[in-house]
Amino acid sequence: MALINPNQYIRQFRGLEDRISDGITTLAGNMNFVYFHAIWFGAWIAAGLGLFGSDYTFDKYPFGLLTMIVSLEAIFLSTFVMISQNRAAQKSEIRSQLDYETDIQSQREIAIIMKTLARVAEKQGVDIKDLLAEMDEVKTLAKHEADRRTAARHRRHLKLEGKL
Repeated sequence: MALINPNQYIRQFRGLEDRISDGITTLAGNMNFVYFHAIWFGAWIAAGLGLFGSDYTFDKYPFGLLTMIVSLEAIFLSTFVMISQNRAAQKSEIRSQLDYETDIQSQREIAIIMKTLARVAEKQGVDIKDLLAEMDEVKTLAKHEADRRTAARHRRHLKLEGKL
């Protein structure tokens, strides 16, 4: 069981700018956004080429105004996407830390339960040495696996830096 609800914890740090950025990213990240732009660009180009009549030709080929608008939109959208991605990375870090804290708490609780079991077994005259040995073996295997993964991550890191 988590010590803290990660969603509530993350929500308390979310400001107006974060909500705006997420909203814009959500809007831009769906097909309705693509359809709207396809229609908008198509109509703009058709008007610029005079397909709706000469009264509507306000931005003629090579569509300088359209190019500027699209460029500005791309700049702002990419910025909002990066802001949302950075916040998603922060959320992931918070969740990871909370998971770690939960794992530590669980290990402590399991240790208490095992001590309690050993005391009860001792009072009842039940031999649980095999169970205790199996728990020690599980801890040893988990430690070796964690060490192996840490070494593998370290090797990948060195390889990425070109030191290996």
